[in-house]
Amino acid sequence: MSKLSLVFGGCDYWDRTRPLMDGTVQPEGVDLKYTVIPPGDLGRHVIAGNKFEAAEIYACSYIMMRSSGDDRFVGLPIFPSRSFRHGYIFVRTDADIEHPQQLAGKRIGVGQYAITATMWVRALLQHDYGVPPSAVHWFEGGMWVPDDFTGHATAELPPDIRVSQAGERTLEDMILEGDLDALISPYRPRVLVAGDRRLRRLFRNYRELERDYFRRTGFFPIMHLVAIRREIYERHRWLATSLVQAFEQAKRVSRARLQDTSGLVVGLPWLVSELEEVDELFRGDAFPYGFEANLPILHAMLQYMVEQGMLKRKLDPHELFAPETLAS
Repeated sequence: MSKLSLVFGGCDYWDRTRPLMDGTVQPEGVDLKYTVIPPGDLGRHVIAGNKFEAAEIYACSYIMMRSSGDDRFVGLPIFPSRSFRHGYIFVRTDADIEHPQQLAGKRIGVGQYAITATMWVRALLQHDYGVPPSAVHWFEGGMWVPDDFTGHATAELPPDIRVSQAGERTLEDMILEGDLDALISPYRPRVLVAGDRRLRRLFRNYRELERDYFRRTGFFPIMHLVAIRREIYERHRWLATSLVQAFEQAKRVSRARLQDTSGLVVGLPWLVSELEEVDELFRGDAFPYGFEANLPILHAMLQYMVEQGMLKRKLDPHELFAPETLAS
């Protein structure tokens, strides 16, 4: 019996997806061609371009699409991209902003209001520090190139959410020139990376805060998920389970390689210590896949999106994923 030829578009995660990229792991019944896409290009290639039969997709964009009746994709409970976000709020070093509560009334730059990373930052500002989205004046724009977030889904926001456009200016230029008070970005500003001390993180002890956040909530924030184009899914319903199992296997293979510390496989001098922390804090798996394992964080995401004006109603997580993948 011939295998189903499937072109998949996704990011290159050395310790989660590389076995799928090099063919070490193949989904059952599938001849998989894994095409690497940079994270910032997923929107234009997957959502706007619709180039792949299955692909990684921005979580909030997918949820908003489903909420608005756009059902081109069927989600799978595979979450290859997660990231804590306390360390991605930046302020000017000379600004009198030492505490997150001081962001109320301020001008904050974001790539787009509705992107997943920004949603998570707004959630922690609101729930941990009492700064709701309506207390901030948001500015949308490109970090280094004007308007470089093509392909993200957009939301019809309520009137109490103030959003302006950066236009032809970049967000990094705006904060350096004093026209923004803070910047939220999934990228570190180039001047910060280069050692320019005009910018700094709002949370200097972000790693400590992120550990505490996980211990309190159990959430390692989801950024992306995997989805199949609906017409492919409807013709091959078995494919949903096959892909979930393959992504799980790829993660196990990669994890075993990391744990062979007879020679460090990545350039991290304290890799063993990091692995031990993952074992202790995340019970051995910081990137859990599967519907039941992620049900609490999915409920939280959907509630946050309603609170922030990104959804008209709170969806049920069951609505987002192929029925074949909902069982444990």
